[in-house]
Amino acid sequence: MKLYTLLLLLFCAFANAQDEKNAINTTIEQGYQLVKNRTMGNCLACHMIQDEKAPGSFGPPLVAMKARFPDRSILFNQVWDATTMNPSTSMPPFGKNMILSKDEIEKIVSYLLTL
Repeated sequence: MKLYTLLLLLFCAFANAQDEKNAINTTIEQGYQLVKNRTMGNCLACHMIQDEKAPGSFGPPLVAMKARFPDRSILFNQVWDATTMNPSTSMPPFGKNMILSKDEIEKIVSYLLTL
């Protein structure tokens, strides 16, 4: 009976880990869709992302994002309202101006941190 219980616990832990991994992958994919959506994030209008077609060159390239933003909240705040760190920035304050919701920005940040 103990072996059965142990196997059941291991299976449940594996299933939960797999569900969590699937949820993370879904969030990252949703973030990617927002980044490239011309009516939502529209990040490609200004930023270069490797392997994307028709990237912009106005903003900095979106590369090595984990190294550039080791603190996730700083990247979130940059997308939410870049004018906080740089009042003369050309980047729209997506959250502050309600262009994107907090949830949408969280998804974008999840994707950007994979770059």
